[in-house]
Amino acid sequence: MKQFKIFLLLFISGITMAFAQQADTAALSTIINKTKKLATEQPIEKVYLHFDKPYYAVADTVWFKAYVTTTHNFPSELSKIVYVEMYNQVDSLVQTLKLPVKNSVAYGNIPLSINNFKQGNYYIRAYTLWMLNSDPNYFFNKSILIGEAIDKELITNISYNNVAADKGIKTTARIQFKDINKKPLANKTVNWRIFHNYDVFTRGKGTTDANGYLTVTVTSKAGEPITKGSIVADVSLSEKSLASATFNLKQNLEKVDFQFFPEGGELLADVPNQVGFKVIGTNGLGIDVKGSILDEQNTEVVPFTSSFAGIGSFYFTPATGKKYKAKYTLKDGSTQTIDLPAAQQEGIGIQIQHNPTDMINLRVLTNASYFEKNKDKTFYLVGQNTNNVCYGASLSLKSQVVNAKISKENFPSGIVQFTLFNENKEPISERLVFVLHKNVLNIAAKADLPQYKPRQKVKLSLDAKSKEQPVAGDFSVSVVDEQKVPFDEDNETTILSSLLLTSDLKGYVEKPNYYFNKTDDKKLADLDRLMLTQGYRRFSYKNIMANKYPDVFLLPEQGISISGTLRDLTGMPVKKGIMRMMVTGKPISAETVTSNLGVFHFNNLVFPDSSQVVITARYNPNYTNLMIMLDGMPSAAKGTNLRWADERENIDTLLSPYLTNSQKQYRFMRTLKEVEIKGSVIKKASHRDYPALSGLSPIPDRSIDANMLTGCSSVLDCLKALTGSFTYDFNEQKFYVSRDYNTGSRVPASIFLNGMPVDAVALGNLNGNEVESIELFLSDPLGTIDRTYNTKGVIVVNVKKAPKGEKISKQEFLDMIPKKYEAKYSPMGYSKQREFYSPKYLPNAPVTNNDLRTTIYWNPKVITDEKGNTSLEFYNADGKGTYKVVVEGFDKNGNVARTVLRYSVK
Repeated sequence: MKQFKIFLLLFISGITMAFAQQADTAALSTIINKTKKLATEQPIEKVYLHFDKPYYAVADTVWFKAYVTTTHNFPSELSKIVYVEMYNQVDSLVQTLKLPVKNSVAYGNIPLSINNFKQGNYYIRAYTLWMLNSDPNYFFNKSILIGEAIDKELITNISYNNVAADKGIKTTARIQFKDINKKPLANKTVNWRIFHNYDVFTRGKGTTDANGYLTVTVTSKAGEPITKGSIVADVSLSEKSLASATFNLKQNLEKVDFQFFPEGGELLADVPNQVGFKVIGTNGLGIDVKGSILDEQNTEVVPFTSSFAGIGSFYFTPATGKKYKAKYTLKDGSTQTIDLPAAQQEGIGIQIQHNPTDMINLRVLTNASYFEKNKDKTFYLVGQNTNNVCYGASLSLKSQVVNAKISKENFPSGIVQFTLFNENKEPISERLVFVLHKNVLNIAAKADLPQYKPRQKVKLSLDAKSKEQPVAGDFSVSVVDEQKVPFDEDNETTILSSLLLTSDLKGYVEKPNYYFNKTDDKKLADLDRLMLTQGYRRFSYKNIMANKYPDVFLLPEQGISISGTLRDLTGMPVKKGIMRMMVTGKPISAETVTSNLGVFHFNNLVFPDSSQVVITARYNPNYTNLMIMLDGMPSAAKGTNLRWADERENIDTLLSPYLTNSQKQYRFMRTLKEVEIKGSVIKKASHRDYPALSGLSPIPDRSIDANMLTGCSSVLDCLKALTGSFTYDFNEQKFYVSRDYNTGSRVPASIFLNGMPVDAVALGNLNGNEVESIELFLSDPLGTIDRTYNTKGVIVVNVKKAPKGEKISKQEFLDMIPKKYEAKYSPMGYSKQREFYSPKYLPNAPVTNNDLRTTIYWNPKVITDEKGNTSLEFYNADGKGTYKVVVEGFDKNGNVARTVLRYSVK
């Protein structure tokens, strides 16, 4: 395994010898050893998911491979389980997968069923249990668009314009409606409603023009903008046909957030400074600007221009005691000014000049006043990557400027944090640098022919090399029809942009793969500017020096485990008790003995999700006087989309080629619009069956039918995803009326299961196939329930009525009552594994159906041999045009790589 050693070097700046080699310096050793302790005891773990394509449609399957790495991106040997979660746009959990990790990789899939998914913005996050010890900002996070092609009746496009009006905000929404054939719906009546905090704020009616456009206008109340609202439009397609569309509404006035980032942390007076800047709009995306730095007499000092994504930098020398401001111009021609931070009259800092060569040009710079007070004092410079120190040196301050050249070979690819410490071992200046090595791992993908025909076999060969030497690696390969799945490569989330860049940075990075897509000198310079302006705080040196290390409350997960305590009915632990674990309907069982404290563990279990597990103590003497207390399982807090700026509104337009193909691909799944069934009416279970709930309105505010819960293994998880009217608090494990929760109220909703009050956890083991309906009430008109249970809002779960059966004996009835000495529950098991289907075509075989695949081939289990070679075979679909091959993966030395190959099908 390749190791990056700590280098303690002698630096020479011009004529003056500035750095002295002091490998035995106690202070420098203390800094290095304390940092090493953190890296050793709390190694960083990362997760990256490679998907078969960038977006999907309802009824598709999301295919992905998880790569789990540790320090310097070596394949991780820590965790053996990875969790993958999918959330919708309102941060409701839709699905969770638990996947076994073997050889630092895992494979998964998410079927996008028509019952649980609809068109919208989703995001996926992935993590291990070990990663819960650190900030959730470092979890893998990716936004994913999901379009709708089944039963599609409307294609829409909306644009917004927000202006200030009467201390509020006036929003004008321009909506275009088209039919499934993309023909404008002209002269159609549209009834619309605007919701604010899940209440109807206003409503109206209009008629589309000749091009299918309708204008909707709304003005918020003074000081109360609609930040989480929606527009619901019902379009009359005919006298008996109505189609609906929902749009998100977020009112905000266009404001510009202009931030300055002096290199090293502070602006120093009377010396040259590099200053980074970032300009962001209310949508979270960068804004291009140009302007000038002005002094107190409004004289231009230096011009500046953003380079990419609103990020740029400039050099200037601020004078002592003077104030400066930036005057900049936006694309619309408007100008604004902003003050620069005050320059420090005494200071020292790290400065790095961008250099595309193999050397880092670093210098330590002080102004005259600071130099005179600290002349000949000792300072320490440390460079670390993923908490692992790769470089350390000490210097004696003998001049104001100390130049040095540091070889990039000292560091792995990724972010390097240089920190300067004073003689008291206090961090006083920091600078991030990005190191990108060439040839550490290259994948050459080659097709056997320059051009193919539809349904023709493709032979693909891979050749992996590291520094021109063959290397064995673990890769995943995706092939898509690019005519149907077009996507900007800069917007991709790749193994390079994730593991090398965004996984170590806090905050949103716009188009992260821009820096790795055909990298040139300009993109490397832009990457250095990003290092100037982005936050990096996996740990605090100040805390480390004070021996305040981050808390560790979870260990790496080695497999599925079940633990608990066996006690007698007096509460005393039972030692050496025999415990047996069985999985209902599966040949899976295990046996163990409790410790002296009555604790038992079943480790390294393997069983599928939705399995019923039985833990029993009945093989002990007097087992009827024993009881089992199971331990809970740790879980991550509720997710939030860290990449919310990637969310998009007009999915119909953005995914038009893809959804057009999906409409043909899933045409057999269209449902009947009108079905008339004559016969006797079967009374369905509802809240009206229970006297305790008779005070509720006869008609619920919203109802979730049984067909929406088909295939739902946990009603609790599905309820979180299917209702926007209620918000689930993961910490409290309670539901709240969303409009009240968003205003700060914390009065929980009551939950009734077949007329009996229960808590939310009780719904976790309830299968969706058992439920008749779920009724949601935002209020209790008579207040009888709210007053009795101190709640607000009611969730009623109606279980399907069991068919009438035969009479049972008393003993049979007693056998149905849960036993204290036995625990039956359904813990999260491993998610079901599936194989990607890739058809095979014989030469000249008759065509019986259309092959409309968008993902032509997906193989997450591609291993190169010791010579770095492997080969693959698959068949093209019917689509003509360009096919895109993406190969990603890593080797055992922590080198990651990605390559893209395109070939033609005619």
